Amino acid sequence: MTETLHGRAVDAERFRQALAVHAAGVVVITAQTDGVPVGLTATSFSSVSLAPPLVSFYVDQSSTTWPWLRQADHFAVNVLSSDQSELAARFARKGVDRFAAPTSWRPGPLGVPLLGGVSAQLICAPHSTVGIGDHILVVGLVTETNLEPGSRPLLYHQGRFGRFAPHP
Repeated sequence: MTETLHGRAVDAERFRQALAVHAAGVVVITAQTDGVPVGLTATSFSSVSLAPPLVSFYVDQSSTTWPWLRQADHFAVNVLSSDQSELAARFARKGVDRFAAPTSWRPGPLGVPLLGGVSAQLICAPHSTVGIGDHILVVGLVTETNLEPGSRPLLYHQGRFGRFAPHP
């Protein structure tokens, strides 16, 4: 356990169990560095500010994708649709070509890879990064958006992907 100013921090396993009850949206962050597309799955995506339009996500400091992503002059937040759990899993795996078939993608503004079939895309310029604990908070300035009206989001809850079902 970690000591804090207010007592001892909860252990990592108990913390994971508590966080698992929170449903989170699923995004894939994509970028291009030196002509090579890179990407990773994130469930820590959040809006930060309307003026200016800022969004954020966290990436593990040990991520092998982060050094490439950090070098990119723009990145895209691809908000996954409810039927894209396989895509989310692919971009979370290590040691695979995440952009090979069956991944559907195209180069977008400034060469940023844009994934097909997503609910929305936010093209961002890097704004700021801050090391926090064992993760890095990445904040992006949204410079462009693409929306797919009527699409439902992919959710992550208790270690599984699922769909949103509105109350009648």
